[in-house]
Amino acid sequence: MDFNGSDTIPGPRTEDQLPHTAQAAVKIVIVGGFGVGKTTMVGSVSEIRPLTTEETMTQAGIGVDDDYGSDSKTATTVAMDFGRISITDKLVLYLFGTPGQERFWFLWNGLFEGALGAVVLVDTRRLEVSFDVMGRLEERGVPFVVAVNSFPDGPRYPVEDLRTALDLAPDVPIIDCDVRRRASSKDVLMTLMRFLHSIALSGPRT
Repeated sequence: MDFNGSDTIPGPRTEDQLPHTAQAAVKIVIVGGFGVGKTTMVGSVSEIRPLTTEETMTQAGIGVDDDYGSDSKTATTVAMDFGRISITDKLVLYLFGTPGQERFWFLWNGLFEGALGAVVLVDTRRLEVSFDVMGRLEERGVPFVVAVNSFPDGPRYPVEDLRTALDLAPDVPIIDCDVRRRASSKDVLMTLMRFLHSIALSGPRT
């Protein structure tokens, strides 16, 4: 499997219809805490203009929402982000970014329905917010990979230290990424697809 394209964020296609050769569509969810880069990732990699449900952050959220980084973040996803990318002429991924604010997590159950796999975006400055996210995926039996999004002031840790801190199984992939870059976001999705393929070959996980 191979993505074709450059690092340039693509604009909308003249036609948003699927290629006539498409035979399979796979639903992928992109999850994580507030401000980890979910909307940015969907926007950087989607081959169609992404659908977003961002709303301006207001004073009403003070004391209720996670306000980490709110000095530079002015909007937040309240329902979902949606994008699409063709892996091959026959295989298409539908990308669903989940809302990060905890008060909107009740929407996750619907977004998880029918998902083949997930990307968990992690901010090393706030590893603790990842535990509930991964716990929900594990409860629903959704396989996932962990993508560590690069922030300028984010500490860097060896992969095995991160695996221990996040209590991850030995086979769960961990990959560094910069979700602003299309190529980096593509690498994350390809890592997930390879992981799902290995699961399919080895049989159900115990």
